[in-house]
Amino acid sequence: MKNLKTIAVALVAFVSVTSFAQVSKKVDAAKSSINWVGKKVTGEHSGNITLKEGTLIFKGKKVVGGNFTVDMTTINTTDLEGKGKVNLDGHLKSDDFFGTEKFPTATLVIKSIGEKTANVYSVTADLTIKGKTEPVKFELNVAGNTASAALKVNRTKYDIKYGSGSFFSDLGDKTISDDFDLNVKLAF
Repeated sequence: MKNLKTIAVALVAFVSVTSFAQVSKKVDAAKSSINWVGKKVTGEHSGNITLKEGTLIFKGKKVVGGNFTVDMTTINTTDLEGKGKVNLDGHLKSDDFFGTEKFPTATLVIKSIGEKTANVYSVTADLTIKGKTEPVKFELNVAGNTASAALKVNRTKYDIKYGSGSFFSDLGDKTISDDFDLNVKLAF
């Protein structure tokens, strides 16, 4: 009888400890996507960037953290073809924008997270682009083995000022919005 009680207590302790343990789930970069949209006075451009690696951290079934690295050298446009695409892709990689030769990656590290509703989280994270780190806030939606988020990023906080009406006057219809949008889908 003593052995049975000991086994039962050990089993309860094991279940209690493992249900509160943090588990890191590696994101499948090949099945994940990051799409961007940048707007200007006369329209917009869109494209994608490749996730290099990422991890979501769970405690039980709840997300409690995560970190991600993006391969900025893969930034490209999907709404253009030919010479226009080649030119814009090259310009986005230049020092005017993301300076991918010097800064080949960008990172996002979750700093705080709170559950708003079941499987919807309010996230504050540190986003590092071109060596500059700034906080960003967004909602993270988790469903099964997938997660999604929509972020609005002010590029001027990362010293990306090209075509910004906030820093240059008389740009007219060549003005580019300071904000760009990211739509992220993760598989893990």
